[in-house]
Amino acid sequence: MPKDKRDVEAGLLSKGFQQQPGGDHNYFVYVALDGKKALAKTKTSHGRGFDIGDSLLGMMARQCALTRAQFLKLIECPLSREDYENLLRQAGML
Repeated sequence: MPKDKRDVEAGLLSKGFQQQPGGDHNYFVYVALDGKKALAKTKTSHGRGFDIGDSLLGMMARQCALTRAQFLKLIECPLSREDYENLLRQAGML
């Protein structure tokens, strides 16, 4: 099910991702609670007010070392930041 781009971006920011400057997209890089940058990063388009479709959500999830279901939990808030960091450590990305 598609998700509103603003909701996805807000969810990422609330879980420790920081928006990085970029020309062609909005880039998001995860910064751990101890200040280390993780290998997890993703991006969204600059376009306004559009939905992010299922296939793109799946790609974003893989970039963040998650399954699509885990990514949806991350941006919708059931998956805590601490739980996400544990998943990143298990995946060797932090």
